[in-house]
Amino acid sequence: MIVNDILKVLYAPHRAFKEIIQNPRYIGAFVVLILFVAAQTGFAYTYVSKSYSEQTMPVGDLGDVWTENATLWRASLGVNITNNYADFVNGTPTFIPTLLFRTGFDYFGNSSIEFAVNDRNNIQMALSDLGGSVNCGADGFKNISVRIKLISPNVKPENVSLYLYSLSDSNFFYYDLTKNFSSSAVNVWNNITLPVGSGDWVSSNSVASWENITSLKMDFAWPTNSSIDLRVDGLFFRGIFKNPVEIYGSETVIFSIALSVAMQFVLQWLLLVGLMYVIIKGLKGNVLWKPLMVAVGFGLVTMVIEAVILVVTYMTLPNLYHPLEVVAGVPVEIDVAYQVISNATAFVSLVAGIISIAVYVWTIALGAVITRTITAFGWLKSILISAAAFVITVEFLLPLLTSLLG
Repeated sequence: MIVNDILKVLYAPHRAFKEIIQNPRYIGAFVVLILFVAAQTGFAYTYVSKSYSEQTMPVGDLGDVWTENATLWRASLGVNITNNYADFVNGTPTFIPTLLFRTGFDYFGNSSIEFAVNDRNNIQMALSDLGGSVNCGADGFKNISVRIKLISPNVKPENVSLYLYSLSDSNFFYYDLTKNFSSSAVNVWNNITLPVGSGDWVSSNSVASWENITSLKMDFAWPTNSSIDLRVDGLFFRGIFKNPVEIYGSETVIFSIALSVAMQFVLQWLLLVGLMYVIIKGLKGNVLWKPLMVAVGFGLVTMVIEAVILVVTYMTLPNLYHPLEVVAGVPVEIDVAYQVISNATAFVSLVAGIISIAVYVWTIALGAVITRTITAFGWLKSILISAAAFVITVEFLLPLLTSLLG
């Protein structure tokens, strides 16, 4: 009978709500809640399983710890190493719901590492301990990226070298970075990303292993002596992409989604009923809480239909890759990187938007039927009550409470 009542809401709402209000039973509304949680969890799981975030070393919650702590670095004799809290890559942590927990980290922190020395034509700086072995082999990280700003001298270096060491100083991979610095590269952050594990690297010997990178060094050389000042920030190994299912496991992801969508349904249900009740009472209408709440619970079956359609729609999406530039929120870079994702989701987002509007209108219409059935108000007043309660709930109160509840 409960299933028949739910189906009747879809094809004969006036008759269905009349029967529901005459014999209100919470069990029917709770069945709608269960159906919504199942359908919405299926939709969200489909989406997050296609949403991949770039993994880094150091991991996201540590930020760019290697360029936040000057004591981790060593340099050639006479070089002053300090944290520069005035000049650094400024990222705004970006929360991306489809990536669940691994977003919102402050990847770039609040400082860079500054290296300065007078009357020299070269400088060397080394990060002698990466905190363990970094795997850059076939199943490991694919790239290394670093931000470097040359302050002085006001000429490009004649040679820049990067060394990645494997377990000892005699085993390393060498890369010529000179071409990455042009005459216009002074006083701007150069964003350098290099492939690791292959490419233009030169190996010192056969013992050097990409699976065991334990330290690194950079060398800069200029034609003549001068005051040298350069800054380093945002040093990461990167290039591995994983979705939340791979990171946390299916059970954790499903539980997290189900809990979230259940809370969303209950909050929307209570807010919508509460507003409709207050508005009807304010207009001198006769209304009882239980019949109204049960009827509105049945009416939210539209959200179940929406979730089922979205499951089918989002199954057509390709895999979506969120690089470091997106989750770290670096100005300009995030716009360029996110445009790729936006292009891939444009059609699905359009379809989802149309479906959402249709469901909004449908739900308001059902709310009007409920109001008229309970109060005998005219259709115009019933529609206005339903629309006001729905819009205030969905556009204002629900987002506010959701953000407050975290």
